[in-house]
Amino acid sequence: MINIAGRNSSLIVLVSLLLLTGCSRDKDATPVADEPDDSKVSSAVSLQQNHLSIEVPTYSGSTSCSGCHQKESTAWEGSHHAHAMRSASEKSVLGNFNNSTFTYRGITTTFYKREGTYYVETEGMEGNLEEFPIAFTFGVAPLQQYLIQFPGGRLQALSIAWDSRPKADGGQRWFHLYPDEIIDHSDSLHWSGINQNWNFMCADCHSTNLQKNYDLNTDTFQTSWSEMNVACESCHGPASKHLEWAYSQQPNLENFGFPIELQKVNTNNWKMNLDSGIASNKAAKTSAEIQICAQCHSRRATFLPGASPGSQFLDHYNPALLQPPLYHVDGQINEEVYVYGSFLQSKMYAAGVTCSNCHEPHSLQLRSNGDGICAQCHLPEKFAQTEHHLHPINSPGARCVSCHMPAKNYMLIDSRRDHSFRIPRPDLSDQIKTPNACTNCHKGKSNQWAAEVLRDRFGPPERTHFGEALYAGFSGQVDAERKLSELIIDSQQPTIARATAITLLPQYLSRHSVQLLQSIAQEDQPLLSLALAQSLDRIPEPLRPPLGIPLLYEPERVTRSLAANALAAFSMENYSEPVRQQFYLALREYVASEHFNSDRPESLANLAGLHRQRGNIHQAEAFYHRAIKKAPDYTPAYINLADLYRAEGREKESENTLRKALGRAQGNAAIHHSLGLSLIRQGLHSEAISYLKKAAEAKETDSRYIYVYAIALHSADNPTQALAILEKGFEQFPTSVDILQALISINRESGDLEKAKKYEAFLAGNN
Repeated sequence: MINIAGRNSSLIVLVSLLLLTGCSRDKDATPVADEPDDSKVSSAVSLQQNHLSIEVPTYSGSTSCSGCHQKESTAWEGSHHAHAMRSASEKSVLGNFNNSTFTYRGITTTFYKREGTYYVETEGMEGNLEEFPIAFTFGVAPLQQYLIQFPGGRLQALSIAWDSRPKADGGQRWFHLYPDEIIDHSDSLHWSGINQNWNFMCADCHSTNLQKNYDLNTDTFQTSWSEMNVACESCHGPASKHLEWAYSQQPNLENFGFPIELQKVNTNNWKMNLDSGIASNKAAKTSAEIQICAQCHSRRATFLPGASPGSQFLDHYNPALLQPPLYHVDGQINEEVYVYGSFLQSKMYAAGVTCSNCHEPHSLQLRSNGDGICAQCHLPEKFAQTEHHLHPINSPGARCVSCHMPAKNYMLIDSRRDHSFRIPRPDLSDQIKTPNACTNCHKGKSNQWAAEVLRDRFGPPERTHFGEALYAGFSGQVDAERKLSELIIDSQQPTIARATAITLLPQYLSRHSVQLLQSIAQEDQPLLSLALAQSLDRIPEPLRPPLGIPLLYEPERVTRSLAANALAAFSMENYSEPVRQQFYLALREYVASEHFNSDRPESLANLAGLHRQRGNIHQAEAFYHRAIKKAPDYTPAYINLADLYRAEGREKESENTLRKALGRAQGNAAIHHSLGLSLIRQGLHSEAISYLKKAAEAKETDSRYIYVYAIALHSADNPTQALAILEKGFEQFPTSVDILQALISINRESGDLEKAKKYEAFLAGNN
């Protein structure tokens, strides 16, 4: 939390200079944008309407393509795209359904076939063995999952999958996707639970023109597609206009009738620099293709429906930045992130390389085997040498990907490579707690050994790595603001790394960093603007309007919608009519997004939060309850509902809500911490301390829980135990400013000036 009365008191003066008009909190309930005053939004909506009659292209199906594009069609038919989802049949099912069995946690599942239909007998949503027909296959290699139809238009993905690899490679077997976790029928990760729901989790990247069509009122789906798998029009767009062009050869149809032109790879555009050994292409145009691929090959939330080839990515998708645990702090992959965020970090992306330079877009196969794919742009005479890769020629370690694209398994057996194409940095591994390709292979060697080998051969690294600044921000180092600010203004660094730094900066605001964020708000850099919008609700309220109002005018809908939500608590009455129109337009887009995703507890809680900001307490309470009903283990809904009760002076209801969450919600540390604070507010200090202790000692604890527990002990006249807790917390979180400052203060108060000075030195060292 930022202490406005302390560290940021000077910022308030700055804000008064930045704001041209004042802002105030609404005292009375204000309609949320899905129930607006028409006079406020009608003119804004009219700006978006096009009253011209325009014929919208329609989807025609891949069979309409094969007549003229037989070569491409044949290549596609054998691809993972073509097999992304298929009706369960003899041709599509790879698993053993000959009464084969698989046992997980004492429950035996049986796979069999009867009268041409594939079945599974397994634990259902009530915890009993039930028979389910298999509706669809999902994927093909190296594993295949199976989808089961449920009432309400739901499809659920079975957690027991078929390993389709050859038997010699360990395949041709059933396996559970979560072998080390205890998952029963009440768990959200159970195959019948909300987190294995195909309609939300998987559907839009495995079918063509997928429309989720969730109805909040009936809690049902009417999900539809043009083609069940990922077919031609997934990447090229609806083909009706192209077919019209093909039949009539109309010269005035732009892009041959498609919404966008995907250019064939032309290797002649790449010119080799014989001195560096690396090719370059000054005429490279990559953004269109990459944005199409990114719609599925990225870790992102679908913000608004209707995306198609040619759509602006940030009009429909809210991408994850380089936050843990998705990524390591230096941007290396950790969890499943689907390539795009990694590729944006790479020198390949900066040089104009696009997906189809390496992958043939119809078969999806690499354009060459082994290091031949890299040799398209990197001279083997320079790079395929022991002097470069430091390994024997033709050994596994000599392969380009071994060092520059390390792999990690997901879903146990699906090996995926990091597409950031990075240079290994073992010199940073101990410092910022990151892996490196060298010691991933050389298991018996230290990071220091690897760093010395690289330094002896290539000299010290040329520049500071962005991971050092992000680590400072994530770990709460005293000099985090300086490092993050330097990263943000360094245009030579990957934009996604700079954007990630923007999301961390609100924790460390000063006059300088506020001015930096204001300059970001005024610039035309979409990913940086998105990052500011993503973090705007964590910026102190007096600072939000000068940073958020410029974002309302961003052309990307995701950015302006997030900005509107962060400004929802403010009155717009003191702003000009154009600002009000833009605000209400963006807020309506935000509400539309949350309603689109209201099959999820996160969106229901977001709608509750929006109602709360607008003063609609009863609606907020109702939406929090809907979120809890949708997912009884969703922790934020309990905590935010409890906080709503606290703010309304209903502290006992706040306590009761948190007690209900115990044993139901995930992440009990947050529940214990919040319950402890509620009990303190009620004067029940002894019981409160017991819950604060549980939060501080939990496996998923954080430095704030430890700090608050120690302060509670200190307030209960137990400074010795408080210091012991803080010292243990310091071992866990050595860069926590709160813990260090508390250690300094309590040691001084206790008369131990030597220890206080020791921790002052640590604090100065962090700086």
